[in-house]
This record gives sequence, structure tokens and C-alpha cells, in this order.
Amino acid sequence: VDFDDIHRKRMEKDLLELHTLIDVHFEQRKKDEEELIYLKERIERRRSERAEIQRVRAEKEKDRQNRIAEERHRKEEEEAKRKADDDAKKKKVLSGMGANFGGFLAKAETRKGKRLTGREIKKKTLAERRQPLAIDSMREDALKQRAQDMWNWIYQLESEKFDLIEHMKHQKYEIIVLLNRIQHAQKFKKVHGKGKVGGRWK
Repeated sequence: VDFDDIHRKRMEKDLLELHTLIDVHFEQRKKDEEELIYLKERIERRRSERAEIQRVRAEKEKDRQNRIAEERHRKEEEEAKRKADDDAKKKKVLSGMGANFGGFLAKAETRKGKRLTGREIKKKTLAERRQPLAIDSMREDALKQRAQDMWNWIYQLESEKFDLIEHMKHQKYEIIVLLNRIQHAQKFKKVHGKGKVGGRWK
């Protein structure tokens, strides 16, 4: 028996198996590295996709917030314009009512023999209602409170004047209705005056 040959063949076999194991190992390692690279690329791709989705969502949310802000600003401008128009109309109406009320007071004073004009009546009324301000020694908060009190007082006066004008209009309307009824009754009496009905004078 040639032991050297047996030993040589065994060494060759072991070496072949070792090479085979090494090749399998490196082949598996290559597959693992490829899978790892693919996994990393997939993770990076998903991360990019999520970042893009978040960016798109952020832009949409920003656009939505901008639209909401623009709509709020537009509504605020419309509300401010409407309020300004209402205030202007109210001031115009109150100014006209004040003029009518001044004319009414002038007529009333004329009937009493005082013969004051609307301007004089207005001056007289303001002189009676005017109060000294005494604001020289007031601090800022006291001045603000005083201004608020004066504004409330003016608002109350305007409300009272408005109510008085409406009351005068209502009375004027009732007077006109009564005068029309009287005139109608007088016309009816003239047309259907005294006549003989059934042997009696009506």
C-alpha cells in the first residue's frame, strides 16, 4: 500500500472541499451583499418617496393655509367696507334726522315767541349739555376711560335722538291718516247730505 499516495489524494480531496466551501462562502457572501445593497437602495428609495410625499403634503397644506388666510383677509375687508358703509349711511341718516329735529325745535320755539333758528337752538342745547373735560391732570388710563365714557354718552344721545325722530314720524303719520279720514268723511257728508228717506229727513 502506498501511504504517500493515499495521503496525497486525501489532501487533494480536502483541498478541493475547502475550495468548494470557500467558493460557496464567497458566493453566499456576494448574494448577501447584493441583497443588502438592494435593501439599502429600497430603504433609500422609500425614504425619498416619503420625503417627496411629505414635501407635496407640506406644499398643499401651505397652499391651503394661504387660501384660508386670503379668504379671511377678503372677508375682513368686506366686513370692514360694509361696516364703513353702514356707519356712513347711519351718520347720513342721523345727520338728516338731526336737521329735521332742529327744524322742528325751531318751529316749536317760534310758536313760543322765542324765534330761534336751528343753529341757535343747537348751540343752546350744546351749551346746556356741554361739560368741562378737566383732563389736564389725568393719566393715560383715566383719559382712555374718559374717552370711552364720552363715546358711550354720545352713542346714548344719538340713540335717543333716533328714537325721538321715529316717534315724531309715527305721530306725523297718524296725523296724516286722521286728516285723510276727516276729509273723506266731509266729502261723504257733502255727497250724502240731508235727504228725505221714508218720509223723514236724514
